[in-house]
Amino acid sequence: MTSQTPKTWFITGASRGFGREWSIAALERGDRVAATARDTSTLDDLVQQYGEAILPLRLDVTDRDADFAAVAQAHEHFGRLDVVVNNAGYGQFGFVEELSEAEFRDQMETNVFGAMWVTQAALPFLRAQGSGHLLQVSSIGGISAFPNVGAYHASKWALEGFSQALAQEVADLGIHVTLIEPGGFATDWAGPSARHATPLPAYEEAREKAAQWRAQRTGSGPGDPTASAAAVLRIVDADEPPLRAFLGSAPLGIATADYESRLATWRAWQDNAELAQG
Repeated sequence: MTSQTPKTWFITGASRGFGREWSIAALERGDRVAATARDTSTLDDLVQQYGEAILPLRLDVTDRDADFAAVAQAHEHFGRLDVVVNNAGYGQFGFVEELSEAEFRDQMETNVFGAMWVTQAALPFLRAQGSGHLLQVSSIGGISAFPNVGAYHASKWALEGFSQALAQEVADLGIHVTLIEPGGFATDWAGPSARHATPLPAYEEAREKAAQWRAQRTGSGPGDPTASAAAVLRIVDADEPPLRAFLGSAPLGIATADYESRLATWRAWQDNAELAQG
């Protein structure tokens, strides 16, 4: 897929996974990319291959001032921003009782506040040019929830909430917002990037059940992050991009079952809701 007019991207967490693959896909078709990473040496090969089309920026998204400075630097360097991708994040594993205060706060600082600060930093530039597209990398875990990743779900549900509100706030300003909701992909989300709470013996049986459930859900194997790039390019090139977009075959089934269950419960208890109204 090619873009009629080259776009300028700002992508957080570009050192690996989705961020890296989408950066490469954008660069390959002639777009320009401001790519952020905690360690910019991970981007050296891309700089060597794509030259001035890529601007590597060292960034820890939990640093609000650094977020604003990085977005401003990217805009100054390239002259505009068309696609801003909030991809930086990680998975915190642990049952709710097992999570420490620091683990829960750190999860929110990266996955929620990091995305919030980059979003706020980009909006004045997008408003001034009357166009732009924010891609918020959420997850099927942003609309459903499973054991052992409660902190992660909390962060993605928060991201979904402020992003859906934002989409309505900026709709008349020429700015689009899309929540990208992947299923299981072969990134290092559950590998080196993941963090794990100290397990409590009381949850061993529940932990095993959760692992079995995940294995059944991903029996066809995780998706290919490289292949996901084509779907993302299609979204950013659409005249009317969606507010939410799944990546992978599994999320639709999970979402359908979850929402059908919610609707059934709400309807079954509607008389109780009306009783509360008086």
